[in-house]
This record gives sequence, C-alpha cells and structure tokens, in this order.
Amino acid sequence: QVQLVESGGGSVQPGGSLRLSCAASGDTESRNYLAWFRQASGKVRERVACLYTGGGLPYYADSVKGRFTISQDNVKNTLYLQMNSLKPEDTAMYYCAANWNRGCSVDPPQFPYWGQGTQVTVSS
Repeated sequence: QVQLVESGGGSVQPGGSLRLSCAASGDTESRNYLAWFRQASGKVRERVACLYTGGGLPYYADSVKGRFTISQDNVKNTLYLQMNSLKPEDTAMYYCAANWNRGCSVDPPQFPYWGQGTQVTVSS
C-alpha cells in the first residue's frame, strides 16, 4: 500500500503562485507513474501533469503548459507541482495519484493510490 498526503493549497490572487507537495509513504516501490489531477466543482476530474519516475518528459495538460511544473524528490519521496501565473479557472481540488506500470494516459480509475486532496482557490 502507498499513502499519499497533499499539502500547499490555499487562496491566491490571479497571477500568483503556489507549490503543492505530495508526500508518499508505505510501499513507495510500487509506484512509478506519479500524477496531479484536479477537479473543479461540477466538473470531471482532469489530469494536470504526470511523470514517470524513471525519467523522460512529463505530461502536461494544454491548459497548464508553460505555467505548471511537476517534479519529484526521490530522497524525500515527495512529488511537487509548482503553479505559476495562476488563473481563476485553475480553482479546484488538487489530488496526487500513483500507479505501477500503467502509464500517465490511463483514466483515473487506473490510478489505485490517491491523496485526500488540497484546495486551490484563485480569486481577486
């Protein structure tokens, strides 16, 4: 089992920045695809960014390309999402998720491990 705990959410004005963290514990060897999803009120869950722990180019949704950066710290077993130039449409609950060997492009049910989420609100 893998436990994921997000932190770093909050309220920020448009144009501001936040960095989300996702600390992993438990069987951290059983995850090699790490992702950030978000879900706004009344909308479907959206894949924001994803990376393969073995390297390669991360995936980004078109809506966040050039503004968000996903990264990992293997020593700390922590996944990050640096969010810059935030927009009101970025307002959502953000979740980190993990799977083993299923890839980044699979649907959310194919990610067996999820955090509890952290709220991001972008408003003036």
